[in-house]
Amino acid sequence: MSKYKKIVLSLALAGGLLFGAGLTGYHHPAAQASSSTSRKRKLRPTFFIHGYSSSIKAEEYFAKAAEQSGASKQIIKAQVDAAGKVKLSASLSAKAKNPLILVGFADNRNLDYNRDAWYAYQAIKAVEKTHRFTQMNLIGHSMGNTTISYMLINYGRRKSFPTVKRMVGIAGHYNGVRGQGLKTSADRKNGRPLKMSETYRHLLVLRKIFPKARVLNIYGDLLDGSNSDGRINNSSTRSLRYLVSPRAKSYREKKFTGPNAQHSRLRENPAVLKTAIRFLWPGN
Repeated sequence: MSKYKKIVLSLALAGGLLFGAGLTGYHHPAAQASSSTSRKRKLRPTFFIHGYSSSIKAEEYFAKAAEQSGASKQIIKAQVDAAGKVKLSASLSAKAKNPLILVGFADNRNLDYNRDAWYAYQAIKAVEKTHRFTQMNLIGHSMGNTTISYMLINYGRRKSFPTVKRMVGIAGHYNGVRGQGLKTSADRKNGRPLKMSETYRHLLVLRKIFPKARVLNIYGDLLDGSNSDGRINNSSTRSLRYLVSPRAKSYREKKFTGPNAQHSRLRENPAVLKTAIRFLWPGN
């Protein structure tokens, strides 16, 4: 081999080695975009828990709004019977955009919050069996918020319990319902009730164990002088602030007023639905 050919061969080999070394740390832009998209689309279902004597039907207003907005592409119904057995309308899809699970209790007039929390937990486990997920959002209306709170206390510290990223409370009665004899009022700055119901005293443990989640607390004011949505005093709903503020990643309150801010109407109020959807799925 001539001296000239040896030089050319040496340069070619050197160039190949350098090119190969460069490939080791090189990531194609398309691959990076794909990886980024994968992270953004990490499976995170949202569970909706209804209130006392209610059902999945009451949650369908939210489901329809979520679908029409393009925020959610899969709606699953999870009906829990009195024995805790769950019937799902479909399996959770890994490819579905922001799946929404509407949870219904057959035993829907049960005031045993521990039992209700167990029902909700069974629904989450049943969905997880169809496809595993490690994160979730939660939304509750009325007593559904108390159910969620008890579920977090009873099961939220388990390693297998999905991480709660965002939570929406609508018309929650954390410190009692109107007509129960407890005149509730709260510190305007931190939400701490001046008088606490037995349930609220139990919920105080949330100040130590509440997940690092973003929280949106929605309440209604009829503007009739009652400072309530007709069933729940605003101070009772707003007392959630004191329960979660030491640990929540963020906390925001949103008040709605007028006739459509009535307790039951809040869950179907278009403005409420729009606000909740934007909070749960920002950027959609």
